[in-house]
This record gives sequence, C-alpha cells and structure tokens, in this order.
Amino acid sequence: MTTFLWVCGCCGALRPRYKRLVDNIFPEDPEDGLVKANMEKLTFYALSAPEKLDRIGAYLSERLSRDVARHRYGYVCIAMEALDQLLMACHCQSINLFVESFLKMVRKLLESDKPSLQILGTNSFVKFANIEEDTPSYHRSYDFFVSRFSEMCHSSYEDPDIRTKIRMAGIKGLQGVVRKTVNDELQANIWDPQHMDKIVPSLLFNLQCGEHSESRSPSPLQATEKEKESPVELTERCFRELLGRAAYDTVLSFAFPSFLINFLLYCFFFLQSQHSHLVIQQLLGHLDANSKNSAKVRAGIVEVLLEAAAIAASGSVGPTVLEVFNTLLRQLRLSVDYELTGSYDGSTNIGTKIIKAHEERQLQEAVIRTIGSFANTLPTYQRSEVMLFIMGKIPVPGIHPTLPSTGSGPEGTRMIQIMLLKSLVQVTAGFQTTNMLTALPSSFLEPLLSFSLTEDPEVRLLVLQILLSLIDRHDNRPKFTNISIISDISVLKLKVDKCSRQDNLFMKKHGQQLYRHIYMGCKEPSSGRQHYETLFALLGLLSVELANEEVVVDLIRLALALQDLALSTDEALPVYNRCAVHALAAAYLNLICQLTTVPAFCQHIHEVIEVRQKESPYLLPEDVFIDNPKLPSSLEKVEGGVLFLQSKITEVLGGSGYNTERLATPYVPQYTDEDRLSKRKSIGETISLQVEVESRNSPEKEERTPAEEITFETLKNAIVDSVGMEEQERERRRQVVVKFQKAPFEEIAAHCGARATLLQSKLNQIFEITIRPPPSPSGTVSSGYGQSQSRSVPIYEMKFPDLCVY
Repeated sequence: MTTFLWVCGCCGALRPRYKRLVDNIFPEDPEDGLVKANMEKLTFYALSAPEKLDRIGAYLSERLSRDVARHRYGYVCIAMEALDQLLMACHCQSINLFVESFLKMVRKLLESDKPSLQILGTNSFVKFANIEEDTPSYHRSYDFFVSRFSEMCHSSYEDPDIRTKIRMAGIKGLQGVVRKTVNDELQANIWDPQHMDKIVPSLLFNLQCGEHSESRSPSPLQATEKEKESPVELTERCFRELLGRAAYDTVLSFAFPSFLINFLLYCFFFLQSQHSHLVIQQLLGHLDANSKNSAKVRAGIVEVLLEAAAIAASGSVGPTVLEVFNTLLRQLRLSVDYELTGSYDGSTNIGTKIIKAHEERQLQEAVIRTIGSFANTLPTYQRSEVMLFIMGKIPVPGIHPTLPSTGSGPEGTRMIQIMLLKSLVQVTAGFQTTNMLTALPSSFLEPLLSFSLTEDPEVRLLVLQILLSLIDRHDNRPKFTNISIISDISVLKLKVDKCSRQDNLFMKKHGQQLYRHIYMGCKEPSSGRQHYETLFALLGLLSVELANEEVVVDLIRLALALQDLALSTDEALPVYNRCAVHALAAAYLNLICQLTTVPAFCQHIHEVIEVRQKESPYLLPEDVFIDNPKLPSSLEKVEGGVLFLQSKITEVLGGSGYNTERLATPYVPQYTDEDRLSKRKSIGETISLQVEVESRNSPEKEERTPAEEITFETLKNAIVDSVGMEEQERERRRQVVVKFQKAPFEEIAAHCGARATLLQSKLNQIFEITIRPPPSPSGTVSSGYGQSQSRSVPIYEMKFPDLCVY
C-alpha cells in the first residue's frame, strides 16, 4: 500500500489538484517569473474551495524551505509573490491556518543571512499587515517579529547602501507589527514594556544616526526621492503613526520604558494633544527623581520641559495645573539650598559631588523661564490661580512659620523670595483681563504690595515690574521705558480707553494702597535709576489704564507730595535721590497735564520746566537719569520758579470742573502697621521691641494704678451682670434707631454737631499737651528772621500721657 501511494505521488496525474496547481505557477526558468495564467487558476481554486487554503499554504511553505536550502532564490521570490496574491484575494474564515504557513515562511526568510531575503520577507509581512482580517486570531504571536525587526534596525552591515536598506526594512516591519496588533484585542498588548523597550530604542537609534549622518539642510520640496526614503524620514512617519494610535491608557506605558528625554520631547510633535500632559508628568517625575543629580542634568530636563510647553500649547498642563508649578517651585527652592550650602543633603560638609554655583544659577533661570512658558499656555482665570499659588510660596519671616525652613539661613530666604518674584514676573508677562477686581484679588495684591516696602532694592524692583505687567492691558508699557520731558505726547501713540465700571471699583478699593506704595518707594534711600524709571512707568500706566477724574486728581496730589518729599530736610535722602524725585515729579506732571488737555495747567507746567532748564537742569530727568549725572553737592536753594505750585494748579484745574477742595488738600500717606513692621525680621523681634520701648519710654510707669485683683467673686459678678448688660445694650440700640427714624433733622444735626465739637475739643487738648512744647526756663531766643521762638525742652524730659506712649 505504501508503495502504491509513493507511486501516486510521483505520477503527476494522480497528485492532488492543489499541488498540481501550485507546481504549475513555477516556470522552468525562475527568471521568467510567476506564470500568471496558472496563478489565476490557483487563486480561483482557492476561492472556490477555501478549505484547501491551509494545504496550499503548507505545500508552498514546504517548497520555499526546500528552495532556500538549495539556494534557488528565484523560486523563493516566486513563492512569496504567490503567497502575497493569495492573501490579498482570500478573506474567508479559514484564512487563519493559511496565515500560519505564511508567517512561517516569512520567519524563514528573516532568519536567513542574505539581506535580499530579509528585505523580501519584510515586504511580504508589511503587505500582510495592511490586510484587515475578518476574524481575529488569539493563538498568533508576533514576539519573534518584534525582536527580529528591532535587530534589523541596528544593522551594521559593511556596505552602507545595503545597511540602510536593512534598517529601513526593520522600521517598516515594526510599523507593520504595530499596525497589525494595536487594534486586535485578542493579541498580546504591543504597548507592554517588553515590546516597547525594543521598538522605541530602535526608532531612536535611527533618528540619532540620521541626525549625525545627514545635514538635513535640503527643504522637503528640494529633497530627492532617495532623501525622502531615508531612515530618518521613515522613522518620523513610523513615530507619527505609533503615537497617533496611542490611547489614553497606553501613553504612559509607551513613554515610560526608555525614559529618554529627547524621545519624550519628540513625542509632542505627533502625540494627540489631549494626551500630551501625560508626557509632561513623566518629565516632572523624572526631574524629581534626579533632584540630587548635577545641575547640568536637571537643567537639561527643565529645558526639555520648556520646549515641550511651547510645542504642546494649552493641552500640555492638563488637569493638574498647580502640580506642574509646585514641582518647578520645589526644584527652584532645592537649587537655592544647593547653591548656598554646597551640599545635596543640606549639611555644611563637602559632599561627594562638587556643586558649581554658576550651574545652579543657570538651572534657576531655566526653571523661571519654564514657569513663564507654562503660564503663557493658561487662560486668565488659571493664571490668576497660579499667581496666588506662587505668592503663597514666598517666605515671609514671622508670617509663614509653617513653610519649610531652608538650610541656608536668611540669605537663602532672600534668594528664594527673589526667585519666586522673578517667577511671578514671568507668569504676569502679557497678563490681560477685563475685570481687575476678580483677576487681582486682595489676597494677591496686598501681600505683593507689602514686599514693595522691604529694604532690599532688588525685591522692590521685581514687585514694581509685576505691577506694571498687571496694569498694562494695551501694551503701553514700552512707551514709558525712559523718563523724559516730551513736549507733545501724541508721538507716543498711547492707547487710552474709557475707564470701565470695574476699573473704577478697583481704584476705589486699591487706589490709596498704590499711591502710598509709590510714595514710599520714592522715599527709599536705596532706590536707584531703575526704580525711578519703573515708578514713572507705573504712574503713567495708572493715568492711561485706570484713571477717572478722581484718580487724576489724586495722582496730581501725589506728584506734588513727591516734590514736597524732595524738598523736606527731615528725610535723610541723598542728593541723587532728591534730584531724582524732583525729576520724576516734573516728568509725570508734564505727562498728566497733556492727558487732561487743560491749557492753563499745561502752561504752568511748561513754564516751570523752562525755568528748570535754564537755572536747575539737575531737577529734570534728562540730566539725572543718565550714566554720569552732574549734580550739586547740596539742594538748599530750590525755591521760586523752579517749583510747581499746588495753589496755581488748583486754580487752573478748578476752572475746568475738577474738585478744587480735594486738589487744595496736600496728599499725606497714611502710615499703617504694615509700614512699621515691613522691615522687621520676625514677629517675635517686633513684639519684644514694642515691649522694650513701652518699658523704657514710659516715665509714669510707677504712677500707674495696680491691676485689679481677679478673684472668684469678681468672675461670678461679671457673669451675673453680663445678662443685664446685654439687655441694656439692646435697649440703648433700639432707642438710637427709633430716634434717627422719627426725630427731626435739625435735632439729629445738632446732636451730631455737639458730639463732633466735643471730640474736637478733646483732640485739641491732647494736641496742646503733646505737640506744643512747654517754654524753656531760659526764656526765648531770636530766630534768624527776627522772630522770637520758644526753646524746646528735650524730648526725653517731656511728660507724655499714657495714651500717647507707643
């Protein structure tokens, strides 16, 4: 029987039909190629009898293996071409068994040492990957193909042209594997680290090799077909498809295995925008993991974050907005500590790694730029939240004791303050809002303004720059860069809009705070040219952006108060500062008079400026705010025509409808506890200082009545009497309400006038005691102007009431 079957197999007429059809597609000479007529018969037979597909595939696989072993590569190519045509034509349910034979043959080719067979097998696999199968297959595995195609991507074949072809075949093969498996739920997850650890480095290897070997100078329009098909171009297309197919839950597994910074940055070009923030989170985690690495490494990661924020736009920050800024601010704080302590563990011992201060400074600048880059991608309301968040991170000794203390001492606290304020400068750059009240709440402005009262000139300058960014909404700031006397401000082309209701409310609420801090900034002896230029820009922006008639009047009063400040001999201001304040007031009054368009007002200001140009040029900005100003040794004879007169300004503006009563009232800043405590070092030192002053400067402390002794009976009586006192208080309030509701207006006016008179008399008595000194026993002395003057008693010999001692 066996002999009979063997004879049948050898006899062509007795062989199975599918084998005869397969044999007929092979010509006698392999160079003639596939016999097309016989291939059509084989295809028709496969479509008519799909149950024979697996046998056809097995027989083709057998013939291909035999031809490969015998080095008959022409027949190998014919067999693969036949397989490709059968795959393209047949999509029945039984194709799975045929695919197994096909993949077996492709694997045989890929395992060959000949590059031509490897490329042939890859091309067939790519064609197969483009076929959408009707039925999925759970028993198929592509692990070998991922490994083999990855090896081909790293080919080191001697001939460069063949090496390039092999690498490109490997890239195409990886692209085909992803395309075939990514949408098949029954296949192994291609996004698993075991696969991505092979795919991602292979693609990056070709990107890097392409960047070193090619200049990339020709534009896409000028590139030849060969340059278009380079490994770099092919890798970019592969990346684009790979990242485009990545879903939300696969992005992290895709980006995590290699953790290569350049790769994560490259992802932004092709990743879906809604997923880009996941890569940002990976970078932030990588930055935290390298917190104790060298400054160059951390700066490199931060630079990638900076580029990533610019590429990915608003989608890069994602839902955890504050977490991004929190990580960057934490790195900023750590860098400051490293710079000042010289160690990564916070100790003063020399660490194993040498910390270079200039590298840490470069890192800090990179972090600040990155914070600004991320903030520029946010909408206005989120940027306001970030501003509040950063403001809450700025350490204030004695105010925020819960903040983590730095190991670098007070200098570290100061540097962190400066770095965080620089971050705020970046965040507020280009900030524009229609409603200043909601965008700049008191919880942000008040702590910011408090920093403008510190002794550190750099901190004050940063605060002023932040204020300029917040107030400037029409890009007028560059027009106030330099202080100068401009005869016609129309050349500045200022953009002035009508002050809105929200702006009026904002100035009504915060205007006096802004005026006071401008005044105090001019009063600081450590203020320099940049401070005065920034203060002038702030005054100009207030006049253009937020000024109504009431604000204009207050700003004019403020400018005149600055002139009085420069004239005052009580303030220990250097000559330069006094000249600078005079010049600042002159430049601003020249600006505001032209904005008000009152001819008489402008005439007075221009007359004073002309007199100064002739007699006192050192009181004008052109002679003060220069590199080497020529200033007098003292300012004793600043009077007469070189001064702006409040009475004259009140007169000319009153004729134009301005509030003359308010104009005639000199501006006096209201000093608050904030001003007195702004230069403190801590709350504890302030309290101890107050107690010490009170104990030393109270001469009548021995005459004070002793404190009442508190006993059990005292407390009992206080509790019993409290009920009756509450009833009496409620009755008194009710009577007051009834009186003001029913009493005649004259009676109410008389009552209030009497109370005001009583209060004024008490105040006069207090002022009589405290302000006017008693006469000296030695009598009177004559002043230089022929008037008699009482000689004052030294302050330490005067008797003050207890209520006036602070």
